[in-house]
Amino acid sequence: MTDMQAWIAQYLAGAQQALAALPQETLAQIIEVLRAAHRDDRQVFAMGNGGSAATAQHFICDLGKGASDKIGKRFRCMSLNDNVAWMTAIGNDYAYEDVFVRQLENFARAGDVALTMSVSGNSPNLVKAFGWANAHGLTTIAIVGGRRGTLATLAQHVVVVDGQHYGQVEDAHMCVAHILAYAFMDNPEIAR
Repeated sequence: MTDMQAWIAQYLAGAQQALAALPQETLAQIIEVLRAAHRDDRQVFAMGNGGSAATAQHFICDLGKGASDKIGKRFRCMSLNDNVAWMTAIGNDYAYEDVFVRQLENFARAGDVALTMSVSGNSPNLVKAFGWANAHGLTTIAIVGGRRGTLATLAQHVVVVDGQHYGQVEDAHMCVAHILAYAFMDNPEIAR
C-alpha cells in the first residue's frame, strides 16, 4: 500500500465512523419537524458558510424539487445563501454577521423552520440568525461538528457529527441533508 492509499483508507475510515455515529432518533425528530412544517405550510430556511452554504443550497434543492415532486404538495423552502446581491449589500452596508438575520427579518414568521450546517458551530452570522429565530418563534435546527459550538446550545434540535476533520464532518452533513430530504422522496406517504 502506498502512502497515498494509506491516507485514503484513513480518510474513509474517519468518514465511516462519523456516519455510523449519526443520532438516528434525532434525525427522525427533525424529519417530523419538517413533516409538520410541510403540513402547516410553514417556510423552511437553510443557511451556511463556505462548503456548508453549498450543502444548504443542495438540501433546499432536494426538498423543494425532489421531495415536493414525490409528495405532490410543495415544500415552501429557501436557501438564504442564494441571493448574492442581497448578501453583499447587507455585508457591505451593515456587517457580514447580518447576512442571514436581515433576510429572516424580511421573510420569517413564527412557526417557520431555520436549519443550518456549521462545522465549528460558532459562525457569528449563524449564531446571530439563530438568536433572532429563537426570539421570534421559529424552530431551529443545527447540524454541527464535534466541537459543537454556540449553535449547539442555541438550536432546539442538534445533530452533532462526531469528528474534527472538516472534510469528513462536511461529508456527514451532506449525508444528513440527504436523509432529511430523501425521507420524503423514498416515503412520500409520511407527508399525507
